[in-house]
Amino acid sequence: MGKRLLVILPSTTYRARAFVQAAHRQGVELIIGTNHQQAWGELLSDTVLVFPFYEFPIALQKVKSFHQQTPLDAIIGVDDHTAWLAAYLAEHLGVAGNPESAVRRCRFKHLMRQQLLSGGILQPRFHLFHLEDNPKILADIITYPVVLKPVFLSASQGVTRVNTPDAFTEAFYRIRKLVQQGDHLRRGGRFARLLLVEQYVEGDEVAVEGLVVQGNFQLLTIFDKPDPLQGPYFQETIYVTPSRHAPPVQQFIIDETRRAVEALGIKRGAIHAELRINQHGAWVIEVAARSIGGLCSRVLHFTENATLEDVLIREALGESLESISLEKQAAGVMMMPIPASGRLVRVDGVQAARMVPGIEAVEITVTPETPVQALPEGNQYLGFIFARGNTPDAVELALRQAFRFIQVTIDTGENVEQF
Repeated sequence: MGKRLLVILPSTTYRARAFVQAAHRQGVELIIGTNHQQAWGELLSDTVLVFPFYEFPIALQKVKSFHQQTPLDAIIGVDDHTAWLAAYLAEHLGVAGNPESAVRRCRFKHLMRQQLLSGGILQPRFHLFHLEDNPKILADIITYPVVLKPVFLSASQGVTRVNTPDAFTEAFYRIRKLVQQGDHLRRGGRFARLLLVEQYVEGDEVAVEGLVVQGNFQLLTIFDKPDPLQGPYFQETIYVTPSRHAPPVQQFIIDETRRAVEALGIKRGAIHAELRINQHGAWVIEVAARSIGGLCSRVLHFTENATLEDVLIREALGESLESISLEKQAAGVMMMPIPASGRLVRVDGVQAARMVPGIEAVEITVTPETPVQALPEGNQYLGFIFARGNTPDAVELALRQAFRFIQVTIDTGENVEQF
């Protein structure tokens, strides 16, 4: 009998189809765990479990009932929150997975910082405040520049660099308002009103994609981020692999990531880490117990025609990965930013962008007439551009040339503007 896998998929994920296809290729019985069944359309040919993502005991009751009748072999979450939920469920059901406490540390930024501090990992200095504190008092005791972060949001949502007390106070109030919107208070739980204030670290930023297999960190790739991420907001744009940093620097990045993973207690599964590199070393900015987000996993091509989702499923089910390795061709992705808040009217230039040499695909993931939000309130991208080439430089150039063709029209409520 084939193995059975529960993949927990938020209704907002871009990756549902990739996991469904990977499971079918491998002959794995896929169970989709979701909080909104109506979101999946034709994907519902597989078994679906519907349960709340923010009420863990209720989710456990639902999944446990299924597991007793139809035992699960593994559970995977695809973002920060569902990775935590997956670890919680696996631990309570006796299914192999990460310790729930380790994934919780990755889920909440202040817990991660505290654990890395205990492990002696190079990271920014930090303070933890409450959003009910008086920011005007706090602003006078801070050494600038600093970065303000809600402890539970992702995709740079709410993250703001400030250089002065006045800017600190303004950003503080803006984040306080942000966390009160939508379902943020429910998502953040008892940590929703906490604010992390970190030392701003200069330097080049990289993203590290890896796996922890039987307790050992294994690198998949290092992505360069060639656009400077200096604030005030930190919109991700271009990722390019392989890294162009010197081999000794790359080894230092790998070593520091491994030390951070060990300090956090991650025992298996995907790791996505962010580090900054300067003359003082490799600073750990974040470690997530999940793989790269959005559609970005498409940039990674493996031997045997495997996708990243294939690799994640095999690891979760305890299968050997020795025959699979990352293809060496240079590749990259551009996460197209939302330039302004309002209503998306249209996106032009997509066909021209697709004609740029080296471009594999241009995917617009926001449909016209949809409300959009720019950072720091927003947490989405306009879409993704994918490129491959002989060198990282050629890939970066192709991505930039393609993006120049993209014209975005947004009704801001005051004007209809083109970007």
